[in-house]
Amino acid sequence: MTETIRYEVQDGVARIILDNPDAGNAIDQAFADRLLDLAHAAEDDRAVRAVLLTGAGRLFCVGGNVRAFAAASDNLGNFVRKLTASLHMAVARLASLSKPVVVAVNGPAAGAGLGLAILGDVVLAGRSASFTVAYPGIGLSPDAGTTFLLPRLVGLRKAQEMLFLAKTLNAEEAVSAGLAMRVLEDGDLLPEAEKIARRLAAMPTQALARSKRLLLSSSSRELETQLEREAADIALCALEPNATEGINAFLEGRKARFA
Repeated sequence: MTETIRYEVQDGVARIILDNPDAGNAIDQAFADRLLDLAHAAEDDRAVRAVLLTGAGRLFCVGGNVRAFAAASDNLGNFVRKLTASLHMAVARLASLSKPVVVAVNGPAAGAGLGLAILGDVVLAGRSASFTVAYPGIGLSPDAGTTFLLPRLVGLRKAQEMLFLAKTLNAEEAVSAGLAMRVLEDGDLLPEAEKIARRLAAMPTQALARSKRLLLSSSSRELETQLEREAADIALCALEPNATEGINAFLEGRKARFA
């Protein structure tokens, strides 16, 4: 069976490339299972220090494979439960990965594709990118972490506008709303995403991982608890060789070489 997601590791960067452009990189069971496997592979591989997620073709990801939904017919409920079991584990794994995740949104992201597009630590949008919830159009409610991430990034009212009024954001609007960080011309998107991923791969991985966990947990903690967690994590970072290297490099006026 042809894999619908490519996986390549080079220069410390794992590239997860959604690669079924004829179907808009749509999500089916095989796609979800492989995405979960690749998320674990990126986490477990010591050679991987950053992850780059993007799509092949003119679309990033159109969301669920509607043809597969139709084929499930009367068994659609069980079909969707099984699909989301794998997909949601993959989303959770990628969102909480101990390595930074760069997402290059190369075209329209809809439905579950929106969830994948916005889960990164760094999200870049190509000029042709768009962001839409899409689920109500086929009589479904959101999945793939969309209802968790979307209101946290754009606010409740904007999330409601996107969901209930079918508001699609173009690349510029997505940046203004907080879904992406920068808009690039389509031809510049992947080179810039690669550049950023390689730069992140050269940074102190453990410090970035702890920083990421602190950010993700901050909204559910009281200030005093977060301060305690910050103190604990910075102390752990201080015990690692990368802290010594970073401090010495700063004082010596040279570029740090992090392990």
